[in-house]
Amino acid sequence: MVAAAAGAAAPSRASTGVIIAGASAGTVFEWYDFYLYGSLASFLTEHFFSGVNATTGYIFALLAFAAGFAVRPFGAIVFGRLGDLWGRKNTFLVTMILMGLSTFAVGLLPSYAAWGVAAPIGLIVLRLIQGLALGGEYGGAATYVAEHAPDGKRGLYTSWIQITATFGLMLSLLVIIAVRKQVGEDAFKAWAWRVPFLVSALLLMVSLWIRLRLNESPVFQQMVAEGKGSKAPLADSFGKWPNLRLVILALVGLTAGQAVVWYTGQFYSLFFLEKVLKVDGVLTNELVAGALILSTPFFLLFGWLSDRIGRKPVILAGCLLAVLTYFPIFKAITVSANPALAAASASAPVTVVADPADCAFQFDPVGKKTFASSCDIAKSTLANAGVSYANEKAPAGSVAVVKIGAVALPSFKGEGLAAADLKTQKAAWTKALGGDLKAAGYPAKADPARINVPLTVFWLWLLVVYVTMVYGPIAAALVEMFPTRIRYTSMSLPYHVGNGWFGGFLPTTAFAMVAASGNIYFGLWYPVVVAAVTFVVGLFFVKEMRGNPIKA
Repeated sequence: MVAAAAGAAAPSRASTGVIIAGASAGTVFEWYDFYLYGSLASFLTEHFFSGVNATTGYIFALLAFAAGFAVRPFGAIVFGRLGDLWGRKNTFLVTMILMGLSTFAVGLLPSYAAWGVAAPIGLIVLRLIQGLALGGEYGGAATYVAEHAPDGKRGLYTSWIQITATFGLMLSLLVIIAVRKQVGEDAFKAWAWRVPFLVSALLLMVSLWIRLRLNESPVFQQMVAEGKGSKAPLADSFGKWPNLRLVILALVGLTAGQAVVWYTGQFYSLFFLEKVLKVDGVLTNELVAGALILSTPFFLLFGWLSDRIGRKPVILAGCLLAVLTYFPIFKAITVSANPALAAASASAPVTVVADPADCAFQFDPVGKKTFASSCDIAKSTLANAGVSYANEKAPAGSVAVVKIGAVALPSFKGEGLAAADLKTQKAAWTKALGGDLKAAGYPAKADPARINVPLTVFWLWLLVVYVTMVYGPIAAALVEMFPTRIRYTSMSLPYHVGNGWFGGFLPTTAFAMVAASGNIYFGLWYPVVVAAVTFVVGLFFVKEMRGNPIKA
């Protein structure tokens, strides 16, 4: 029993398969539930945030998406403590039930048109329950598998857990694609977007059946039998400096960079294709799903490699590559996915010449403000068209002008106009701007016939390979940093602060940065800076933990 607890004695091949499959399958379904929201953000905007303008509505939808990430650290604290006191298996059974029921309820939730403001509030509440549940799920699954893994294979074994996030995203995309193709875009937009949420009930039943067949971790069982468990996991994890220092280093030197690389490769790339480059939604999902399928084996490769050369070199190499190559990769994606947009941006760059005092940050939480200045009208119209622009200062009080190459189109002052007159004049100006953009070669949408599909999938695949580098070894790295008696609690918090806050807020933050600056690539500075900080801190301050014995 002592040898098993130390991780030296490997379980049989058959039991190992059941352990990994049981922990992984349940986690796949939880990620499926969690990622549906991100994949369907634009539809949820229309049905639950229709009381505000389009830009604000989309930012609200992303904020509701991020709300689930915001509470993940609190879920990590609550369920991490239970996992160290009550056991790994029992805890992730509870988290699974919470996740499944809250996701199913989204499919039944009335829209804004039926419930008014209660609809988005209900959506956010359900999203918060999802986040709390996921905060307790990952640490339990990763700890459970690691405590069954033999020495020298912990990276490989736990990399199966790392695959679950990608499988969950892939499964959500495949279900969405299947439903959209089956019912058509109009029906999907009207009501069938709810079907993937309702399907989660079936997945919940399968997950529970799998998880109920598992036994408790032998390392945890021995710890309890020997009386070595912690009576106060929170105090032992965060109230004592030696362990708290490890928690902080795990966050800043590992999980923060891992998180932004992960969410850039698997989420921001999807938003960038659909919202910025105007690629058709179904095609966007197919491109991302193809990249995920091709890159998935690399989770196992880099998990295995971390067993040979260490966790740090693999994770930090992924962060460094992201820092050095994100900007050129996303510019290459623009060229391959929307070549007309790339060509027009090069031949006829757009500049907004405006008085800075005339330009507002166009985010209205209550949906009551009208952005009617000449600058706001110009910038909102360009943002809705997915056109990148530079800003140039104009004299105070002047009317904003949009320059498209050598062509200049003055905006107009909408302040003081009646709502109907403002709407009419803005429609006419938008049409004029659209004509000038079209004449300069700017497309309204990406032309599917001109998309270089193999090259676009390659760039998306490369982004996800970076994800596999940072994510494949992360579970083993975190498990090996902390002792059994407080492992669930200690590893869950830095993981979920990193992935819930640094990663979860990435789409919202990056989209807002793009909207504020006008530069479609400006949002990439967020993951680049965070990944750079993790590389430096991880390189100089985080100790390599490969081979650390799993012990109480």
